[in-house]
Amino acid sequence: MLGVIKEYALNLKAFKPNARLYLLNVIITGVTMGVFRLLFNFYILSLGFDEALLGKLITINNLTALIVALPAGYLADLLGRKRALLLAGGLVSVSIIVMVYWQQEQGFYAMNVLSGFAQSLAAVTMAPFLMENSQEKERTYLFSLSSGLQMAMASVGNWIGGHLPSWVAMARMVSPTSSTAYAGSLLSIGLLSGLGVIPLIFLQMTRLERSERTFFAPLSYAARNPSLLGKLILPMLITSVGAGLIMPFMNVFFRVVHQKPDPVIGTLFAWGSLAMGIGLMIAPPIADRMGKIQFVVVTQGLSIPFLVLLGFSPLFWVSTVAYYVRLALMNMSGPVYQTFVMERVEPTARATVASLVSMSWNFGWAFSPTISGWMQVRYGFAPPFIGTIILYTISTGLYWAFFWRSKQLQVSVPTA
Repeated sequence: MLGVIKEYALNLKAFKPNARLYLLNVIITGVTMGVFRLLFNFYILSLGFDEALLGKLITINNLTALIVALPAGYLADLLGRKRALLLAGGLVSVSIIVMVYWQQEQGFYAMNVLSGFAQSLAAVTMAPFLMENSQEKERTYLFSLSSGLQMAMASVGNWIGGHLPSWVAMARMVSPTSSTAYAGSLLSIGLLSGLGVIPLIFLQMTRLERSERTFFAPLSYAARNPSLLGKLILPMLITSVGAGLIMPFMNVFFRVVHQKPDPVIGTLFAWGSLAMGIGLMIAPPIADRMGKIQFVVVTQGLSIPFLVLLGFSPLFWVSTVAYYVRLALMNMSGPVYQTFVMERVEPTARATVASLVSMSWNFGWAFSPTISGWMQVRYGFAPPFIGTIILYTISTGLYWAFFWRSKQLQVSVPTA
């Protein structure tokens, strides 16, 4: 254990200044997004809308991210990583603030389009940025710590979000579950989100050469490597379809099925995000010993029984424990797989592949929430959970078949 701690410390010490500044941005945005994701659904419901609209908003957000992923990858190369990250962070803040004042369906749709574009731009920029600002030795640690910090800070945001409406309600003399309380809470974190761009201002980056940002590069690379891209992306695509059925509605699940109030759900989400963050941060040394793809298969496979318990146990404490364990197991492999993917493509193709990976993830989230919202209104949460369990099982099997069993794509290409 002491050896593992020493190894971890050495890898953290190797992080470059740009990586450290990015992690500071992650800390700030992690808190704000933790609050937003907990309260936004409740905000929409408090205005008199139903779960069906929630599903549509999640769909339009992720559909936008899906559609713009390839153009966003080109834009990230054209602007440079720094400007792309600054633009994405600023647009997220604007979208939250505008939704507080434009409390109509049209406003929610428009701002979810804007935030979908911003999230896509951030997603396709992040992986190439981390690759370009790390060496092979500490790379997995940087990817995992970035995601781990985001989740750990989201746990702080979840805790704050569970109490923030009550604090706002006390100041405004309204009900903690009123739209006024939720709107005031979202306004405060929208403003805080804007502060997250400050560390990014100090990044030191260079723009790509024109030859590296040809508009048709994504299509060209995909045409030359269809088998590689198919194997890298298909399991993630199936996972995203399953995740979109359930994960955007977990706060609604605990309120409707287990009848818990906002503070309890906020605390639950806070501990869940913390568990996920810890899992993400301990993933690199374990993956180093097991192998990246072996780690992905084992952790995702073990998460499936806990998903069953989460969805179908009538006992709140059983669902809670299952929620924590499933979150940690299913998500701790994400950065490890991202590193695995980035190491298997040419340096000049990383933004392209990051765009395609982002598209695969957003594809499921673009369509599944609408289907799930419709099913919840008519049949409850059981059908969405069953669908997620089946799809997660299929995706885990594909990871095993494509990479572990066949031993294909296990040799890294040279890195920049």
